Amino acid sequence: MADEHHHHDPTFYRSPADAAAGPPEKLAYVATFSRPADKPDGIAVVDTDPGSAAYGTVVGYTELPNLGDELHHFGWNACSSALCPTGSHTHGDRRYLVVPGIRSSRIYILDTLENPAAPEVVKVLGPEELGKRANYSRPHTVHCGPGYLYVSCLGGGNGAEGPGGVALLDHANFDVLGQFEEDRGDQYLAYDVWWHINDDVIVTSEWGTPSMIEDGIVPELLLGRKYGHRLHFWDMSTRRHVQTVDLGDEHQMALELRPAHDPARKYGFVGVVVSVEDLSASIWLWHQQDGRWAATKVITIPAEPAPAEKLPPLLQGFGAVPPLVTDLALSVDDKFLYVSCWGTGELKQYDVSDPFHPREVGSVRLGGIVGRVAHPARPDQPLAGGPQMVEVSRDGKRVYFTNSLYGAWDEQFYPDGVGAWMTKLDAGEGGMSFDERFFLEGEVFRGRRAHQVRLEGGDASSDSYCYSS
Repeated sequence: MADEHHHHDPTFYRSPADAAAGPPEKLAYVATFSRPADKPDGIAVVDTDPGSAAYGTVVGYTELPNLGDELHHFGWNACSSALCPTGSHTHGDRRYLVVPGIRSSRIYILDTLENPAAPEVVKVLGPEELGKRANYSRPHTVHCGPGYLYVSCLGGGNGAEGPGGVALLDHANFDVLGQFEEDRGDQYLAYDVWWHINDDVIVTSEWGTPSMIEDGIVPELLLGRKYGHRLHFWDMSTRRHVQTVDLGDEHQMALELRPAHDPARKYGFVGVVVSVEDLSASIWLWHQQDGRWAATKVITIPAEPAPAEKLPPLLQGFGAVPPLVTDLALSVDDKFLYVSCWGTGELKQYDVSDPFHPREVGSVRLGGIVGRVAHPARPDQPLAGGPQMVEVSRDGKRVYFTNSLYGAWDEQFYPDGVGAWMTKLDAGEGGMSFDERFFLEGEVFRGRRAHQVRLEGGDASSDSYCYSS
């Protein structure tokens, strides 16, 4: 009985260093969606083992049972946070993928145990579950935390625009338990959720309500500075709002949150999509200052001038391509930050060993609104879209990314079509290079677009740790 009591999944790691030393991933799970909603969305399974004959190909595909979900961000049912002193004792293994549809408000539970390359749908939570039990809709991001699964949601329940917030799901049976927020203070808009577990702190960010995003960017709202631009800090135990930090309303859409993995480090990074003053993008560092939370801009990425005839209608009046920072990934050792510039088609690598003074140490280009840069494996084939959802292996040596942002927004920035592709970079101590054996595109995704990537055994964006070593 003692052995059974102390069993835990070997892909749960006490510390970031333990995670980095673990075995490399052999599979990647990729959310794919049908923008016309004429066929079901699905999870593509990609072989990431360089020694495999199937390396760099789709080796499995699980089609979902409904239409119109638009799979977006998904996560594991359990991860290394289960080893925290506050962790649930019923977390089980890292076995199930929890996959929300951002348009349908359904949540799918897929079991990877019997056949990891062909996950099986074992439960479907309908939109009524989120609405009835948590008063939310439009689930966006899933994170496995101590005690619960945390699911950020953009919309309110029963057709309400908001407030958005965080729903809690049971680790064992995936039932919706209710809202995280006991007292939400001045928070209304929602997007991402993350935490500093040892300090009992939760952080949330802001995008917009469903009507602000589902048909594309609304120019009047953007120029009117109505999209999200604030961070919210919460007490994890009492579930009460503690503080709001406003980045300034010119900084529209404060999205991806990436806290330090070392639980002794009380800081993190957030990306801002665009400044309405000069079309630049920016990265901010949240940290504590005199006992209060503060945010400091540590990276600015300027827009790139471009001829109007090469720009989509939305941008022609500006004569420039905005970087559009849409995703971030922080390596497990907290040393490198990867930044997706979906507009310019650039993936940047920064050394953030000193988080207040990042240094750019690597860059690659692929796609882009104007550049349409080809992949080295297909040098004569211009690419649409750009580096978007980015994921880093636990050892920091491999960087995967896909090219679709969000269905309606793809069309605005790439009106001639965004396509579908996924690639991988080999990353070193300051520098990245394309793996020419790993470039998936087009029909390998069965006519769907490719979005978020999760790695077998965990990755840099899905685990949190309670021990420094």
